[in-house]
Amino acid sequence: MPSYHDLRPDADFVDRDYERVFPGMTVPERARCSDGLLRLRAVLNATVAPRKTEGNLLVASWNIKEFGHTTQRLPEAYFYIAEILGAFDLIAVQEVKSTLTDLHLVMRLLGPGWRYLVNDITDGASGNSERSAYIFNAGRVQLSGLAGEISLWDEITRDSPLGLRQLKRAPYVTGFRAGWKEFAMVNLHLHPGDDADDVALRGEEIRLLLKALKAKRREVWSDNLILVGDWNLYEDDDQPALQALADAGYRECSGLQGKRTNVSRSQAYDRMFFTHNTYFQMEEAANGLERGDVLDPFDAVYRESDLRAYRPTMLAQYGGSRDLAGDDTALARYFRHPWRKNQLSDHFPIWVSLVTDQADKFLKDKRDALAG
Repeated sequence: MPSYHDLRPDADFVDRDYERVFPGMTVPERARCSDGLLRLRAVLNATVAPRKTEGNLLVASWNIKEFGHTTQRLPEAYFYIAEILGAFDLIAVQEVKSTLTDLHLVMRLLGPGWRYLVNDITDGASGNSERSAYIFNAGRVQLSGLAGEISLWDEITRDSPLGLRQLKRAPYVTGFRAGWKEFAMVNLHLHPGDDADDVALRGEEIRLLLKALKAKRREVWSDNLILVGDWNLYEDDDQPALQALADAGYRECSGLQGKRTNVSRSQAYDRMFFTHNTYFQMEEAANGLERGDVLDPFDAVYRESDLRAYRPTMLAQYGGSRDLAGDDTALARYFRHPWRKNQLSDHFPIWVSLVTDQADKFLKDKRDALAG
């Protein structure tokens, strides 16, 4: 549970000097944030699978828009982001920018039980000054010792018809352990766009990545792999890339299949692909589907009905030419895009529940083998 000290009434600070991350929050801002957190917690409790002491691990992915660069993010937004992250155990985050300011603010709110790993930015215009990060609950998951960027080598790339030598943003592979399960995650943010050239480049990124994984998976990394992140896949254009993943033995959580992950609900950009074997599986829900879903935080915070409360802030931050003060329709459009996306993101978090305790099945299988 994140720290809520900032949200205390002033009287609490008379008796004790609680540490605050945003000491400048006003009383109305604190009250509004508390209301938003209560609604958000209710949505999280209704949507996300419950934690089981040793039975499951809640694995998530979230492209948090301009995480470290946007200047519009309000203090309360960091509380909402921390609350969402805190509902999971291990989160792959994309679009962490060159400055780690936002990440450090959220880590302070999450508290001392949480850790993070982050790689360096990918240089050049194609890298967009972005990093990947893993944020994890140290009481639920530990590092297994592996961490690094996947760099392609000549043997992998020499046959590239596009002359591609590296992915635009370096994939970040890290090993984790939860219970007696060890696995590695590859955190990705692939080339965007739906023009033919963009689709071809993204497909080649996936082909070369799969080729590298096949060469190194058993030797260096792990047979239990999760490929996760913002794939920028388009439903109508990227079917060959999806087929290549399936042919290579990767599959999606059935509970996530077909669900749109961008705020406009037009595409399923954000994906998780798993290797799957007897002892590396996802939890099954009552409907027979594997447990996984997309979380829409705008059901709870920055709702359409909240627009009036943020009107003064939006007008003060707006630097464009439209008359937002005199045009309620334009103000509503600006609230939906880009303002509230700059508070949280233009992507929704996705999650799955990974089974970490299969002791009963293991013992039964081995006992049956002993019996001949």
